[in-house]
Amino acid sequence: QVQVAEMGGGQVQVGGSLRLSCAVSGCPASGCARAWFRTVPGKRREWVAGLNWSNGRTYHDISVLGRFTISRDSADNTVYLQMTNLKTDDTGVYYCASSDRAYCGDCMESREFGYWGRGTQVTVSS
Repeated sequence: QVQVAEMGGGQVQVGGSLRLSCAVSGCPASGCARAWFRTVPGKRREWVAGLNWSNGRTYHDISVLGRFTISRDSADNTVYLQMTNLKTDDTGVYYCASSDRAYCGDCMESREFGYWGRGTQVTVSS
């Protein structure tokens, strides 16, 4: 059974940085593809970034490109979301989603990820 746990949310001012982490247990030896989604006030859930564990490829939404970076630490099976130059529009609950397979297609469709964490709050204040 794959289990997902996010850590690292908090409150920062505009322009600040935060790093979220996503630890997953129960992955096969080949690893678990993962993605970050967020829900922001007044909007539907949005995809933020994805990582194809099978080949290490990463994908980022255009709204965060150049500011957010998804990465992995294979040694401890953790995926990170480094967020810099945060804006008030980035405020929301961030969710890590995991597959039980290493491969994901475009790594941005929620249906590719069957396991979700509880979310972590990110608040960016002006």
